[in-house]
Amino acid sequence: MKAIAEALGRGLKVPVVSIKPEEAEAHFGWLAHFIGHDLTSSSAITRPKLNWTPTGLGLIADLDGMDYTQASVE
Repeated sequence: MKAIAEALGRGLKVPVVSIKPEEAEAHFGWLAHFIGHDLTSSSAITRPKLNWTPTGLGLIADLDGMDYTQASVE
């Protein structure tokens, strides 16, 4: 989660700061429940079942390569 937040912060040119666990719900709302857990994932089972071979960038490299000039906050 930290790496994702840092990549978004770099792209949007905004500071990224840590918050205390007890502040998470006030900041993230319902998403805080998921943000507070180490929810690792893998495509190891999906790849052979679907005969899928992922190509392209990983998540952080993809976020770093995005064009954030079109981003808007509403």
